[in-house]
Amino acid sequence: MADIENYYQNKLLENGFHEESFNNSFNPIGKLYSIPSEIGKGVYWVYGQKDLYDIKIHDFYFYEDSFFDLQSRECLGICYYESISGEEISPYRRLTAGCVKCFIGGLAPCKTLVHKNIPIRTIDIEIMPAYYEQYLKETFPSVYTDPREAFHNISWSDNFPEMISLLRQIWNYHGDGIAAKLFYEGKVAEALSLILEYNRRQKDIDEVHISIQDMKSLENVTAYLNDHFNCNISVEHLCYIACMGRTKFKTLFKQVYSCTVTEYIEQRRLSHAENLLTTTDFTVEQISTAIGYSNAGRFANLFKKSTGLLPLEYRKNAQRK
Repeated sequence: MADIENYYQNKLLENGFHEESFNNSFNPIGKLYSIPSEIGKGVYWVYGQKDLYDIKIHDFYFYEDSFFDLQSRECLGICYYESISGEEISPYRRLTAGCVKCFIGGLAPCKTLVHKNIPIRTIDIEIMPAYYEQYLKETFPSVYTDPREAFHNISWSDNFPEMISLLRQIWNYHGDGIAAKLFYEGKVAEALSLILEYNRRQKDIDEVHISIQDMKSLENVTAYLNDHFNCNISVEHLCYIACMGRTKFKTLFKQVYSCTVTEYIEQRRLSHAENLLTTTDFTVEQISTAIGYSNAGRFANLFKKSTGLLPLEYRKNAQRK
């Protein structure tokens, strides 16, 4: 595989990005690019180590809602969203601030819708096969474990404070020279260690086989939730729709959608709130009521936790020209 920094330099320049001189916000050991001025504003930072791994920081926004259907390279990825507004399309999942995403690149395209004018602030680590298939195996032959299983099992987590702390340390680091190279190398190894340990702790949660009929039943439930997310819906009512017992329903729903029913409803409510903040002049109280929350303060807190912005801050950004 070619040098990672050169790979991204070629890709970004081909797509209209411009290499920039550095300011105090980003470490000059990497490379800094501005996104094309006709589509948005902000910068993209990348640091790569040969063909082993890269670290990327996104800090920009788009002028219009933007849809991406991207096929990533083969890699193991870790991403933390500090600020975001959008959805992954298939399967549907709302992108939320404060979450850590683990993924295996190269398997299937990632279809994502990102909303206009809302800051996209993320930090990513991509670990390449030369690192996890060759370097690790040669360095630790007696205890080597393929990390792909762990990345597959974790997928999304909003309860991974150790990883969030690590990635924020990377964002704020400004050392240089060999100290910086050793720092980033250590953080990549530490991130992989956290993933493996997190997965080990989760292995007591058994995977359950899902039949075609059960999958169709869950799809009926999510279709109902998509139409009635602003109502008070009991788990018992959803179990009736799914024709399942309570324990089986909750277990299968969490396995398929990587979230609880409550979290799914919250995602749908906040997605609709984003739309109302962008397209209407409803007050925060009116929007809170429309999406199913009786307490506007609770809605505002949930919204900021999800997007990184309070509702009125979100509206101001979304409606700017």
